[in-house]
Amino acid sequence: MTADLNDATLALRLAQGTGEILKGVRNVGLLRGTTLGDAGDTLAQDWIERCLHLHRPDDGMLSEEAADTPERLNKDRVWIIDPLDGTREFASGRQDWAVHIALAENGTITQSAVGMPDLGKVFHTNEVRAVDGPKTNRLVVSRNSPPDIGEFLAHELGMELVTMGSCGAKTVSVILGDNDAYVHAGGQYEWDNAAPVGVAQASGLHTTRLDGSRPTYNNKSPYLPDLLICRPDIAEPLLAAAAKYKQEHGSFGE
Repeated sequence: MTADLNDATLALRLAQGTGEILKGVRNVGLLRGTTLGDAGDTLAQDWIERCLHLHRPDDGMLSEEAADTPERLNKDRVWIIDPLDGTREFASGRQDWAVHIALAENGTITQSAVGMPDLGKVFHTNEVRAVDGPKTNRLVVSRNSPPDIGEFLAHELGMELVTMGSCGAKTVSVILGDNDAYVHAGGQYEWDNAAPVGVAQASGLHTTRLDGSRPTYNNKSPYLPDLLICRPDIAEPLLAAAAKYKQEHGSFGE
């Protein structure tokens, strides 16, 4: 490890730098659509890999944009990253895309950063606090793959259902108090939610899977399909409603 660059600073700078790369690729206007998204993914992944190889050569890595290898399972420290979460949103000019950088130590997220480049902000574990204001009575779910359980929970608790892109963007919306809760079921992997979970936990939000258990990271299978991030004061009724949904449907919709 480079002695003058601690884990928190490294996570923050990786999120900052990746955001600048992605904005640069998009803002010059030479690429569009899937070509733009692919270029952003590739360039951001390459830069992050080079930085980690230089500053944390002994750590493992799990990324959406890199081939997974079993070597990471023998590492106590593993960086879990998604260089560009919300590729569709990024490529279409929306703001609800994010950069995810997380460090898992023995299965637990110890440092993380969620970059929101179009907002000019990085939310990171060493400096984040959830807004403790009046409830909005809104539940946010995926824009591209809204889970059936989301509509069920919103109906059970009398909440308004809203949609957004990136997992990081949805988590940040709860941290900022724009939404009271974020629920997901089906189709997520560790790189999708590791950084958001780390930042949400550090902010004081409730963060579990839909059965109430804590998510763990650097598992052999990175599939981690369900998640609840919410204000602590509404966690109990949301978990109770999720249990009711599972009892009626047999699963959370994974």
